[in-house]
Formats: sequence, C-alpha cells, structure tokens
Amino acid sequence: MHLLPRELCFFDYFEAHAAKTVEGCELFLDLARGVDDVPSLCAKIKEVESACDKVTHDTVASLHKVFITPLDRNDIHRLISKMDDVMDMVEAAARSIDIYELRPASPELTKMANTLLASAKLVWEAVRGLRDFKHSQSTLATCVEINRLENESDHQLADAIARLMRENTDPIAIIKWKEVFETVEMATDSCEDVANVIEGVVIENS
Repeated sequence: MHLLPRELCFFDYFEAHAAKTVEGCELFLDLARGVDDVPSLCAKIKEVESACDKVTHDTVASLHKVFITPLDRNDIHRLISKMDDVMDMVEAAARSIDIYELRPASPELTKMANTLLASAKLVWEAVRGLRDFKHSQSTLATCVEINRLENESDHQLADAIARLMRENTDPIAIIKWKEVFETVEMATDSCEDVANVIEGVVIENS
C-alpha cells in the first residue's frame, strides 16, 4: 500500500476521462449532423465509452491502494462516477439512433449535441482547475456556466419535443426520437452533476 500522496494519479485520471468524454461528444455531434455510416460511428463512440469505463475502474481501484489521497475519498469516487455517467448517456443515445435506424439529420438534435459538447469541454476545464485551488474562482465560474448550459439544454429538449409532436404523425417515430432527445439531455444533466461535485470540492478546499 502506498503511504505517500499520489496526487498526479487521481488528477491525471480525471483529466484523461474528461478528455475522452469530449472526444465522444464530438463524435456524437457528427452523428447528429448526419453521416452515411452510422454503425461505424456508433462503434467509435462505444470505444470511447469503454475507455472511460476503464479510467473509472482504475480510479476506484487506486482508491483501495493509496493510503493518502489529495481529495476526500468520497469526493473522488463521486466525481469519477458522475463523470462516467456523461459518456454512458452519450453512448446510449448513439445506440438508440443506430438500433432505431434514425438516419435523417435532426436540427434539434444537432443543437442539443452542440450544447452537450460545450458542457463536456467546460467539465474538462473545471477538472483541470482541481490541481490548483489558488484559481478557485475561475473554476467556480466554469461550473456556473455548465449549469447555464444545462438550463439551455432543458429549453432545447422542450422545443425538440414540441416540434416532434407538431410535425410527426407516426407515434412510433415520436417515441424513438423522444427517447434520443431525452437521453442527450440527461447527458447534459450529468455534466451539471459533475459541476456540482466540483463546486463542493473547491469550496471545501479553498
């Protein structure tokens, strides 16, 4: 068992996970815009999700090996778990698009995917701020912006569903698209959950 702090270990895990999530959200934005080979792109998103799962597993495993941690153990576990939820939702949305064969590009989905990507990039930025609490105000401001984007995603979801109900007469198609929209919004919700954990960590350690 390691007796000395392994700060870089955990911070590197957080940053690696956040970076992979941004990659996954970029791929999902390509999917939302419309591509010819949906199964191939969905397979790439699944690979990213699996890579995030590995980082999460390695982080939790390290908690059992390191005696002294740079942050509270519960905070480390909560943070990496909430981060993992984001990519889980992204992969679930991509899988639904593939399974349901929703091939046409959707302007509403593209808007939501853009908001999700912006949120994921801010999560990456906020996570990097955990290395140095001297700049805690900047990190807290980033978390506030993530919260704002989550509110924007709520409005985008409402608009998407309203248009879906207004312009589509196929009830099965409505159910499929609604599931995808709601899953993407849940991914953005998960970014807000991450921001809330980071806010707590920053306030406790500043």
